[in-house]
Amino acid sequence: MTAYDSENIFAKILRGDIPSHKILENNDVLAIMDVMPQAPGHALVLPKAPSRNFLDADASTFAVLFKAVQAVAQAAKQAFEADGVTIQQFNEAAGGQSVFHLHVHVIPRHTGVPLKPHTGAMADQTVLADHAEKYRAHLS
Repeated sequence: MTAYDSENIFAKILRGDIPSHKILENNDVLAIMDVMPQAPGHALVLPKAPSRNFLDADASTFAVLFKAVQAVAQAAKQAFEADGVTIQQFNEAAGGQSVFHLHVHVIPRHTGVPLKPHTGAMADQTVLADHAEKYRAHLS
């Protein structure tokens, strides 16, 4: 298995080296807005424990991670008046992973509205800040 790279972008965000639009943070996890969203409200939930992906994470990481994923998903449904929520998690390049720090995508979904393609274009920072605020209002 490939070693964890402490210079990946999520590790840098967790250290505060790169800014992010935070939704939720505690001792174990950080939830942020995805800067290249596939739908309004697309969020990422990251464990603070250094894990490359699901395959090498310590089992104790999953309880705190998925508790936060559930909270963010519930907030997404309310904050974005979503009909449903897509939860995605990718492992290794062949599995679609592009940042090698364990993370879970939480994407609010509306009936009949397809996901935008992942083009690499960054979203407007003002919109992301507004979406983060919507989440925070529903995470009490």
